[in-house]
Amino acid sequence: MSLRINAVVPDFEAETSQGPIRFHDWIGDSWAILFSHPKDFTPVCTTEFGAVATLGPEWEKRGTKVIGVSVDGVEDHKRWTSDIEKVSGSSVGFPIIADEDLNVSKLFDMLPEDAYLPDGRTPADSATVRSVFIIGPDKQLKLSMTYPMTVGRNFAEILRALDALQTTAKHGVATPADWTVGQDVIIPPSVSDGDAKQKFGDFDAVLPYLRKTKLR
Repeated sequence: MSLRINAVVPDFEAETSQGPIRFHDWIGDSWAILFSHPKDFTPVCTTEFGAVATLGPEWEKRGTKVIGVSVDGVEDHKRWTSDIEKVSGSSVGFPIIADEDLNVSKLFDMLPEDAYLPDGRTPADSATVRSVFIIGPDKQLKLSMTYPMTVGRNFAEILRALDALQTTAKHGVATPADWTVGQDVIIPPSVSDGDAKQKFGDFDAVLPYLRKTKLR
């Protein structure tokens, strides 16, 4: 069964570049982002891990833990880290899961159940392991994105989406297209005008079903 929005994500034990973890315990009361890669020492993935490392202060500011997963082993992860730091100029402060048995990739529906890694494999053998999962403190999946091998992920968009998810969860609102922090939010149609006035103050009724307001 595929992993759906608002479903509790799988719990698992795994070895990482920073030691063993149990996933739900590792998340704790934080938000979390799990981002996956088909193989270590690949060009696009190296730039992506570098982008995540550079954004370290931004994840911390948002109370969010990040963790990578790749289908190589711990020692490969540790060696790869030096390349990532060389490319990005930033320290890799997050763990990378060693998913050599493909357990995590299959639990998160990134590979079919009967998938295996052949001898002499290439990144193409695990090409679909190119996903991002944003997970709430309730351990539920809030957002997922999957990219092809040739297209680097836009972590500025992932950061923007995280801001939107945290804002909507905290304030009971929605966000419009291209929203960024500080811009008007949308009052859900389920909230009456009277309740909206009491909760949000003044609002702009662009359409009967599209009401915008600023967060106090």
